[in-house]
Amino acid sequence: MRFSTKALHAGENRHLYQSSVMPPIYMTSTFVQEEPGQGEYEYTRAGNPNFTILESTLAALEDAQYATVFSSGLGALTALLSSFKSGDRVVALEGLYGGTYRLFMQVFQNFDLSIEIIPPHDFNHLKQALRGACLFCFETPTNPLLDIYDIKALTDLARSQDVLSLVDSTFATPYVQNPLKLGADIVWHSTTKYIGGHSDTIGGVMMTNKKDIKEKLDFARKALGVNPSPFDCWLVTRGVKTLAVRMDRHQANAETLATYFQEQDYVKKVYYPGLSIHPGNAIAAKQMRGFGGMLSLDIDLPTDALKQWLCSLEYFKLAESLGGVESLICHPATMTHASIPREERLRLGISDQLVRLSVGIEEVEDLIEDFNKKAPKLNTALT
Repeated sequence: MRFSTKALHAGENRHLYQSSVMPPIYMTSTFVQEEPGQGEYEYTRAGNPNFTILESTLAALEDAQYATVFSSGLGALTALLSSFKSGDRVVALEGLYGGTYRLFMQVFQNFDLSIEIIPPHDFNHLKQALRGACLFCFETPTNPLLDIYDIKALTDLARSQDVLSLVDSTFATPYVQNPLKLGADIVWHSTTKYIGGHSDTIGGVMMTNKKDIKEKLDFARKALGVNPSPFDCWLVTRGVKTLAVRMDRHQANAETLATYFQEQDYVKKVYYPGLSIHPGNAIAAKQMRGFGGMLSLDIDLPTDALKQWLCSLEYFKLAESLGGVESLICHPATMTHASIPREERLRLGISDQLVRLSVGIEEVEDLIEDFNKKAPKLNTALT
């Protein structure tokens, strides 16, 4: 099956749900056992038919053997990190989502899990840092600066040091990028975002081809209680069916807007890997089948004018999260990345003038018209 067909039909098990076209929601906390300790399902914290259906579908889309779904993207990372022990070391590349940074630095470091976040550009430094590490983590494209990391080169390096590699591919989705095929041991998504696609559910998934990792993730989900609800899994199962057609529109709109913003006086810089001037454009073209629906902008405006602009747009809603059918805009410094200390944010390039756009599937002409209505006032504020 090709991608769109997989999204619709992978994971189907008609005998399991009475031949219904769309599987039902198994809203039960527990299951009748055939005999003590024997049964396909026992307790929904440990497993549920809705988990199984969604895991089968997502694994097929990612060309993975195994998937484990969780209550959130951060719940998935919590489950993985819980499998390590005090004194173990995790190496991550700069460009992490603020919630990932917070979980690393403000939670797991308190349990004596060593976290080292390093710049991506010094390969020798990275090679040295990976020695003796238990996990190497990075995301590409990064949030919110849309940096692109070479997945194959980085995962090859991790493998040479016998270190597990984890790639957060939330921005790209399985439709655009498949890190496991490029050498990653684990691929991680927030299903809240593009995979669910409708801003109405929270979830996460980790996928792998390694059975031992799958077993550890399943155990952690049960032991920690970071399971999703059957209804959330059902919502994501419904949403993922249209992932391909949605991503085509997200990407087309984002490319058009990136070109539009390059021509606006109040925009100092456009961050979008689909632009030829983007430093990661060549790598993105090599490892991705598109450039995604996210872009960020450095706005050359006073802070007050910038805030007024963020609040004035009609179609881009000022809100956190991303990947829904509707367009969203956010201010990372005070929203998604506020947990990163200001000095660190500025060093990374996340300034108070940076805004991030999750471009929806509206008619792009309406989105441009929305910005054009505000452009005269913005240009006045600039002068």
